[in-house]
Order: sequence, then C-alpha cells, then structure tokens
Amino acid sequence: MARIPYLDPEDLAEDDRDLLKRTINLHRALVNSPGAARNFGHLGSYIRFGSKLDPRLRELAILQVGYLSKSEYEYSHHIKIGRDFGVTDDDIRAMITETEGRNSGLPRLDRAVLSAAREMTESGRISDLTFAKLEEALNPELLVDLTIVIAFYNAVVRVLGTLEIDVEDSYAPFLEEFPLP
Repeated sequence: MARIPYLDPEDLAEDDRDLLKRTINLHRALVNSPGAARNFGHLGSYIRFGSKLDPRLRELAILQVGYLSKSEYEYSHHIKIGRDFGVTDDDIRAMITETEGRNSGLPRLDRAVLSAAREMTESGRISDLTFAKLEEALNPELLVDLTIVIAFYNAVVRVLGTLEIDVEDSYAPFLEEFPLP
C-alpha cells in the first residue's frame, strides 16, 4: 500500500489534470506535488521521445536498473515498454544471465550498456573499462544520454521504493513471466 494517496484527475486543479494523461500509480502518487510531477515528466519525456539513444538499448539499461534494484514496479513496466521498443524475451533472459556474471552472447555494445547500468546502480559510476567499450560505439551525446537514463531510473526506483508504489494488476503477469531474484 502506497505511503501517500493516489490522486485522480478530478482531485487536481484544472491546469494540472494533464499530468495524469497516463493514470499509472507512479503518476497518481507524484501529482501530490504537481510541480515535482511536471518536472519529473519533462526529463522522462526527453528520455523516451527526445533522446537519439537507441530505444532498445535504453530499455535494456532501464530493465537492468529495475532488476538489480529489485523494483517490481519499474521492472514490470519496462518489460512491457521494452517489448514496444524491440526488447525480446531472449534479451530479458540475456540481461538476467549477464547480471549473474555469465556471458549471454549478446553483442558487445548491449553487454557494455548492461555493465554500465549495473556499475552505476551498484557504485554510482561507470568504470573506465566499460566507458571505453561504450565510446567505441556511442558518440558523446549518446554517452551523456545513456548516463542520464541510468541515473534517472536509479532515482525512479528509489522514489518507487520509498513511496511504496503498488504494481498495477495489469503489470503483475510480467513478474511471473520474468521473476526478480
């Protein structure tokens, strides 16, 4: 049960109702502070719609953060979203294999993205070795965007955990299909 109320559009001032275009529980909780919700949404929108980073790589990084953080909410939502952007079930299984320290056979860049997400989640930074692997395929703009994606979703999982945001019933099957450790 969430620590704060989930609000609906009719609970908000007219000018803030647009914040609940997607009535997922995370948004319904964040709108308790409309200003924070709006600014949170700006960065999230850039990540999803403005960045030139390959969306499949973005989603692999987000899945890695959610999996490693054991965030049921983030992980389940991005299994669904990831599929919309080209992440396959084999990719998800490979991400789990990589997390366990085994080589999944994914391409070098995919493995470097997953390493970067694990390293930032666990130690707060990407190692020199992993960064060098990323630099082989990503220009500075994409390196910044990948770093922002990983950092933002590390923040998101902490918001979700602290506010105890509930996974919506429609996302629960994804956790059965690909359980967290």
